[in-house]
Amino acid sequence: MATVPTSSGMPAPVTAVDSDVRTAASRVLRSVETVIDGKPDVAAMALTVLIAEGHLLIEDVPGVGKTMLAKALARSIGGSINRIQFTPDLLPSDVTGVSVYDQSTAQFEFKPGAVFANLVIGDEINRASPKTQSALLECMEEGQVTVDGRTWQLPSPFMVVATQNPVEMDGTYALPEAQRDRFMASVSMGYPDPAAELSMLRARESSSPLDAVRPVISTDELATTIAAARTVYLSPSVEQYLLAIVTATRGHPDLRLGASPRATLQLARAAKARALLEGRDFVLPDDLQTLAVPVLAHRLLPTRQALGRSGRTESETSAEVVRSVLAATPVPRA
Repeated sequence: MATVPTSSGMPAPVTAVDSDVRTAASRVLRSVETVIDGKPDVAAMALTVLIAEGHLLIEDVPGVGKTMLAKALARSIGGSINRIQFTPDLLPSDVTGVSVYDQSTAQFEFKPGAVFANLVIGDEINRASPKTQSALLECMEEGQVTVDGRTWQLPSPFMVVATQNPVEMDGTYALPEAQRDRFMASVSMGYPDPAAELSMLRARESSSPLDAVRPVISTDELATTIAAARTVYLSPSVEQYLLAIVTATRGHPDLRLGASPRATLQLARAAKARALLEGRDFVLPDDLQTLAVPVLAHRLLPTRQALGRSGRTESETSAEVVRSVLAATPVPRA
């Protein structure tokens, strides 16, 4: 039996099941990295959110691989996949489903919408109206859909990977605060470095690497990995550190909306998933520090004064506030 060091200096056992779990997760990560060149951190964050039972928001300018990342993650998992192209004329019933009258039985029959899948890709989510965006609120939080007074459970595991363009671009609607708060993490792809872009140019002359992606993990293996992440230990001192970070955002002078209690829960779950991927059965303060910006920043609303002083976008200002909170919060000692 292998061991890993703990914060107390004593080794903690790593069982054969834990090893199998990490191996399965590594297969998914390698599969995604064959498609996304030069973005290992973004690929790792997508996998972390998947194992933490969260939803991922990918925001950036067009053409940097947002949809490609979502498709690569989806195709690496042996489950059902649906893609929704969000447009201004998309209706909530297109997402959740609709009851249709069947003349042969003289009854209404429910026709499931595109959200009924293990992994749902919401492409350019902020190009649909807020009314249509709100169709995802119940789905993402409760894993169910209510239509005409009846509730339908969504498949498990269930994850939404949504892409969006910056709100400054034409034809976009800002995501409501309640919608953004349901995304566990928000990441930005960014432009690839010259070496990665050259490699991409040569590799995609004849075909797309996405065509070669096949499922490398079954839904049963994914469920086992998710269950293992839930058992990762979060010590009382790290819990207090997490709460101190979240609480500091609620009273920060540069913010008019701090992190919600949902953010606290999701940061803890994401930290456990990251610890599992790192081969540990316990969470370190480093996990929280690494995840604080992608998990918290997109939920925060900076004041107008803070935006004016920084001269940056809302997301950049929020990220800077989270970094300042991390710098001012004492780190617990082992």
